[in-house]
Amino acid sequence: MTATAPRFGRFPVRVLLAVTVLAGTLLGALLAGASPAAAHAALTGSNPKDGAVVATAPKEVTLTFSEQIAMGDDSIRVLEPSGKRADTAEVRDLGTGGTVAYGVALHSGLPDGTYTVAWQAVSADSHPVSGAFTFSIGAPSSTTVALPDEQAGGGLVGFLYGVARYVAYAGFVLLAGGAAFVLLCWHRGAAVRPVQRLVVHGWVAMTASTLAMLLLRGPYTTSGSLGDVLDLGALPAVLESKTGAALVSRLLLLGAAALFVAVLFGAFAKREDGAEKKDLTFGLAIGGSVVAAGIAATWALSEHASTGIQPSVAMPVDVLHLLAVAVWLGGLATLLTALYRSAAVERRAVRRFSTVAFVSVVVLAATGLYQSWRQVGSWSALTGTTYGQLLLLKVGLVAVMVGVAWISRRWTAQLAEVAEAEGATGVAAAEEAEEKDKDAGTSVDPARESQLARQKAAVATAERKRNRDADHERSGLRRSVLAETGVAVVLLAVTTVLTSTEPGRTEETAKAGDAQAAPAAPAGPTEIRMPFDTGGPKGKGTVRLTLDPALSGANDMHVWIESPDGKALDAPEVKISFTLKAKEIGPLPITPDRITAGHWTASAVQIPMPGDWQVKVTVRTSDIDQTTIDKNIKIG
Repeated sequence: MTATAPRFGRFPVRVLLAVTVLAGTLLGALLAGASPAAAHAALTGSNPKDGAVVATAPKEVTLTFSEQIAMGDDSIRVLEPSGKRADTAEVRDLGTGGTVAYGVALHSGLPDGTYTVAWQAVSADSHPVSGAFTFSIGAPSSTTVALPDEQAGGGLVGFLYGVARYVAYAGFVLLAGGAAFVLLCWHRGAAVRPVQRLVVHGWVAMTASTLAMLLLRGPYTTSGSLGDVLDLGALPAVLESKTGAALVSRLLLLGAAALFVAVLFGAFAKREDGAEKKDLTFGLAIGGSVVAAGIAATWALSEHASTGIQPSVAMPVDVLHLLAVAVWLGGLATLLTALYRSAAVERRAVRRFSTVAFVSVVVLAATGLYQSWRQVGSWSALTGTTYGQLLLLKVGLVAVMVGVAWISRRWTAQLAEVAEAEGATGVAAAEEAEEKDKDAGTSVDPARESQLARQKAAVATAERKRNRDADHERSGLRRSVLAETGVAVVLLAVTTVLTSTEPGRTEETAKAGDAQAAPAAPAGPTEIRMPFDTGGPKGKGTVRLTLDPALSGANDMHVWIESPDGKALDAPEVKISFTLKAKEIGPLPITPDRITAGHWTASAVQIPMPGDWQVKVTVRTSDIDQTTIDKNIKIG
């Protein structure tokens, strides 16, 4: 009994178009919904803290981040309630011992009120980060500061940059995967025009998207304004950045890829001698692998894999992951093209790709498992962070693809070999009609020749479709491969969004840093008072000590000694020490300098870590009368 396969007509094209539109919509929605600040280096602390009210104006504002960032002189702006700049526009790197911290000095004589701190930087994995918070001097007040709607990494520029990244990934998949399919599975495909167009379109898409990313990179990491895209003055700064260097390297490698494609579809496709073709296959495989690995490395060297833990391991793993994705998904797209747009692909080619796809999925699973551990870090981050949720969605899509691929393997096992001369009968009929015209002595005019050519093409196409649709096994394989490709389009969109989302490990680290920093940081300078009595004449009084900003690191200390009536008491000698008993640190001796009668000061007093420190003050009021008093002070 002969099985009749369903007729598809334009169905595959419509389905692929619908799936592509769905992927674009999903990509746009996810990118539009992402906050510009929700990228990869997170703000873990600040001094003053967000919402803090300090008694006196701080000398500087400091920010602490979860990982390395790039900042310029205008990356931190402190604005007065009136909107006037309150900072000196000179950002300083304050990081020590692995801590990533930056600060900007403030002008003196700042008025009371609410101040706005706006910051913007580029994280180590190339994504822009930005944010803002407020603090108040004296008491909160109204403020006229309005931050711009267009921020780095967001808006229309952020959306276009995300689309360009998606197109670059898709182009790489088609370019590398299509070429790998031809070399590993189907040598005859090098001469098939639809396959050639597919690979060339992948190269064009990747080249165009890389150029677009170079132009968009400036406003993407700074103003966020689309009008700045054509401002070539920002291009030198882009080219000096890590991402700019990666994009330029990608363009150079695409030039080498163009030569590879020309040889693959030129000399390789025309070569008939078996031994020569085998040697050329080996050379193209080696050269193509090097070029493809180099292109994949442009992502690994500038994005997630280049920062965080174990970057020396993560970068080569990321390259393997991208190559496995390209070979699997690109080969799938090439197989779909061969099944719908060309003469039937041979059974052995489909079986070879089935084996290649299986190996790719194994590599994909192994490298993906490592990447998941590195970027997520914990079970709570897997379900409680945006990155973890997107990762679960990606794993689900891969599982669906593997399930559909299993169905494809079943159809592949049932395939029968087909003759390569499909459509020969129809074409022969058209040619026979043309010969009859010639035998009859009728001169064939150009219009008639054009009509006959169209007839021959139509007849050949109809004949191929009849033969194709009559093959039940290949119809089943086409349906399953079409379903795989549809899921792959959505999977690639989710992967693009995933690579621009803050890793779960970083997000949880930032949350933990906020939780730990919240109770520790005081709201500005801390003051303690300690009464004393040396036992001699004029030996009674009060020591008033202030520490600013009362945080670990450098502090300014002032000491005032007052008599019981509130007047300055000019003691001959004052000594101070700090001890952290919980960590057995100290005593750390400090000898302040006398400024005026009853006033001593010391700058850059180094407090090595936060905690509950004991302050001991020794006061001498005469040659023989002195006493030591102590009190605890909280250091944030």
